[in-house]
Amino acid sequence: MTADIYTRRESEARSYCRSFPTSFVKASGSILTDAEGREYIDFLAGCSSLNYGHNDPDMKAALIEHISNDGVTHGLDMHTAQKEAFLTAFEEIILQPRGMDHKVMMVGPTGTNAVEAAMKLARKVTGRTNIVAFTNGFHGMTLGALAATGNAGKRAGAGMPLAGVTRLPYEGAFGPEVDTLAQIEWMLENPSSGLDAPAAFLVEPVQGEGGLNAASKEWMQCIARLAKKHGALLIADDIQAGLGRTGTFFSFEEFGIEPDLIPLAKSLSGMGLPFAALLVKPEHDIWKPAEHNGTFRGNTHAFVTARVALEKFWKDNAFQDSIKAKTRIVEAGLTAIADMIDGARLKGRGLMRGVDVGSGDLAGRICAEAFQRGLIIETSGAHDEVVKVLAPLTTTEAEFAKGFEILRDATRAALTETTKIAAE
Repeated sequence: MTADIYTRRESEARSYCRSFPTSFVKASGSILTDAEGREYIDFLAGCSSLNYGHNDPDMKAALIEHISNDGVTHGLDMHTAQKEAFLTAFEEIILQPRGMDHKVMMVGPTGTNAVEAAMKLARKVTGRTNIVAFTNGFHGMTLGALAATGNAGKRAGAGMPLAGVTRLPYEGAFGPEVDTLAQIEWMLENPSSGLDAPAAFLVEPVQGEGGLNAASKEWMQCIARLAKKHGALLIADDIQAGLGRTGTFFSFEEFGIEPDLIPLAKSLSGMGLPFAALLVKPEHDIWKPAEHNGTFRGNTHAFVTARVALEKFWKDNAFQDSIKAKTRIVEAGLTAIADMIDGARLKGRGLMRGVDVGSGDLAGRICAEAFQRGLIIETSGAHDEVVKVLAPLTTTEAEFAKGFEILRDATRAALTETTKIAAE
């Protein structure tokens, strides 16, 4: 039972605590422990903010050492040894091996600020105002990013008109038989379509909150070509899908595209600390000093842990290979769930996977039953119809096995409850 202080003092905006009504006191790896000592397997991982699990020992040790030695806590965007070490590691471990020459722009501490910066910069570079976003996309809760977000409930919270964005259909938006690329190309080519010349195409290679819709290589390549043809920048929002979640550091690596702007956040710090950045191709880095700033642009503590994450997990292919092996485990586990439900289907890519159970009510019951049995898992999709697995990438095979055992039991219980309700 949670304390009354939350209902008495915390805003009604709170959300996850309503689905998981307990008080967590400890976290390690893929395990959360509550005040009663009960352990939960974490298949949520801070919405992909904890790709390396809770309290990685090497990141924790580096951060404790930094704090104990009176390391800089807050430095605006001044030079620090920690920022230099992070940027050097990012250049040597991530950018150079992938043939990327992007600048790293430190923005405010959350993903929505990276998206805001990308939209603003695209407009500044092109001199245009219109941003093309896609159905079911989610890009953040501040007004610019919210304008590019599709979810009606989230958009309603703005309290004002949201402008400057044209919505076009994501791959598969009208079913597998409809070629959305043909529709998009027609809108761009037809001078009477009403589509203003875009400053940028803002796209998630895998839509997280939108229901784990995964774009194909061909679709993403065509979007990249269309953007270039029509003088627009390509913004690949890799906030949730990046940092190894789909199997590679960037979710678009195997697509052979070169995004102009890449918003990053969530697991960028490696340890769940607030940290966001925008990768910018050098020719587009036309900001004047402080033209886009913020008090917390860059987090020195996050620089420490992010560097350790890069050096520990990305210096060779071992971690990436382990993700591929775990992808097969997750696919098998979700297939077993899908086989229990008529019409259910798998969605997503890599370790950003889920099962569309066809109903938000059923998906909600499954997740609630899972919580009662010791598993933290959430839903996504336009109608919350997808049971979504975002387990830490470091989750062990034994933890996955136990988690999917719980999920199967939860699904059986939810199906029984659904049948009972239907009969009443």
